Amino acid sequence: MAPAPLAPSPSAASPTLDFAGHRFAVAGDRALFWARHGALIVADMHLEKARWYAARGQPLPPYDSIDTLDRLARLAADTGARQIWCLGDSFHDPQAARAVAPAIARRLARHAAQARLVWVAGNHDGLSGDAWGGTVADELVVDGIVLRHQCLPGETRPEISGHFHPKLRLALRGRSVSRPCFAADDRRLMLPAFGSLTGGLDVRDAAIAEQFSGPYRAMLVAQGRLLAFPCRDAAGCDATA
Repeated sequence: MAPAPLAPSPSAASPTLDFAGHRFAVAGDRALFWARHGALIVADMHLEKARWYAARGQPLPPYDSIDTLDRLARLAADTGARQIWCLGDSFHDPQAARAVAPAIARRLARHAAQARLVWVAGNHDGLSGDAWGGTVADELVVDGIVLRHQCLPGETRPEISGHFHPKLRLALRGRSVSRPCFAADDRRLMLPAFGSLTGGLDVRDAAIAEQFSGPYRAMLVAQGRLLAFPCRDAAGCDATA
């Protein structure tokens, strides 16, 4: 049976979206919560990215990881998550994954004590074994949905992924505003980057557009509602409001 069309459903409390016959709550503005499995789903945290830059002569305040994990903790508490599924690039480089700052290690230990951590392998993080109290997997397949770091060309199953860090640029009252966004069609759902120091790629960029077989949508949370903007192709999204 073909997957159900993705249909955002605004809610004053917690916006939801339906994908592949399942309902997900949008947690914050960059994560999903799958109540059926008690799972909070994030992608691309890129922990310890500022330290990575500092070691290469670009000093940045080393607080991005603390902010990222504190936001994750708040969402886990708000949703009552029993599991946290991290869809790759959880750390910015393999060395950071093995030797994090003590404050970050303590936060990771608290997460592992309160919820089951699943680290889906990314192209940056280099995680292996029982990393930070969690388990590492190349991908997950849950209720017929594949969850992986980067969407796979030719995949015919419904798929949730990260990797591209989609962002949507809006023209609002004469000002240009850029916000992290989800990108999706009826078969593929791409998460924004969860990390505090990740940057992003315009959701209209050809690198993202070519991951979809036709029109797709950019979606973001604004004032408690999930707003959807149709994207036709690499030429752009109808994103003027």
